[in-house]
Amino acid sequence: MLALRYMRSRRSRWLPSAIAGLSVTGITVGVMALIVVMSVMNGMRDEMISKLIGVNGHIFVQPIDTPLTDYRELTKQLKAIPGVTFAFPMVESAAGISSPQQQTGALVRGVTEEDLKRLPGIVGNVRQGTLEHFDDRDNPGVVLGQRMAETLGVQTGDKVSILTAKGAQTPFGVTPRLKAYPVKAIYQSGLYDFDQLIVFMPLAEAQAFFDRPDEANIIEGFVAHPDKVDDVRAAIVQTVTRPIMLTDWRQRYKSFFDVLKVESDAIFLILAIIVAVASLLIVQGLILLVKDKGRDIAILRTMGATRGSILRVFILTGLSIGAIGAVLGAALGVPLALQLEDIRAFINRTFGLNLFPADVYHLSQLPSSLDPHEVIGVAIMTLCLSFLATLYPAWRAARLDPVEALRHE
Repeated sequence: MLALRYMRSRRSRWLPSAIAGLSVTGITVGVMALIVVMSVMNGMRDEMISKLIGVNGHIFVQPIDTPLTDYRELTKQLKAIPGVTFAFPMVESAAGISSPQQQTGALVRGVTEEDLKRLPGIVGNVRQGTLEHFDDRDNPGVVLGQRMAETLGVQTGDKVSILTAKGAQTPFGVTPRLKAYPVKAIYQSGLYDFDQLIVFMPLAEAQAFFDRPDEANIIEGFVAHPDKVDDVRAAIVQTVTRPIMLTDWRQRYKSFFDVLKVESDAIFLILAIIVAVASLLIVQGLILLVKDKGRDIAILRTMGATRGSILRVFILTGLSIGAIGAVLGAALGVPLALQLEDIRAFINRTFGLNLFPADVYHLSQLPSSLDPHEVIGVAIMTLCLSFLATLYPAWRAARLDPVEALRHE
């Protein structure tokens, strides 16, 4: 009761209440910003992982010493390993791709129709055309990403030309190989770089085009639990007898996710400073409050209140400020984090802006993933900082001498 009453100043001393209001406002803004930003960083990480391992696999098996002509047997061995949900062979090579309007570089991947339909980043994301009859030997075609299709200015049914420098061997050397293919489907994985770069071609056609008869150069696999890929790696090493180079998604994208983690930690630290500054205002406000309530404290002491009681009163006052700010910040931050993409779309439509452009952030939408544990962690951190901020003013209030405080009354 005393702690809550002390948060309201006397009419002649409005400054402590004003500082308490500023403290609540600062803590509210800081907590709200922390929740929203951490949700965005979590969403970006989850979205990047789902997109990266939606078009690419979790594990990658490449040959050593000898070409991968036994890819069928090796794929069967991988599929039989517990934890591996899907594995498929692939011919992968860089090439040039052009249309009558434009030309650009591409990463051509030769896969079978059955395997292409099982890729998480492709299935359900075909925007034009169909994947049916993708393996048609009489009329082989390609599947493009939406960004590449926009760059080349083509749609389904149009033809694109693919060029590779590793063509036929002639007496005059290796000649480039150029062939036109119809666009059978256009997909949108949601990851800007992939939609701009990757082209899918039937496996048999890719083997012929890149001069790899009955051969693959990589086998990709998907596992049930990507975070537990080490268990699958150990099983693969024990099962596969031929020389291979084995990598997983963490190794391929380690630098990318390391940078993302550093950015997340740095942003968290910067925004936590806002809460820390607001906590310093609690110190200032409580010091003024102790000075303002000096006579009241002295009277309480003469009536039998202990120093511990006075200490608890001012600690509870500061904690009340921190708790109010944490609750208000969470009440504003959680709905904002949950509706962030809708808010971004509304602002873009209303003001004609382009917040969060896809070509810069490599994502077509602003992702947000609210973690309840982080919300609780932010609230606990706020209460801890508020508690630390109350210790010195509360200690001064508890040490106040009643005789000195009432000497001139």
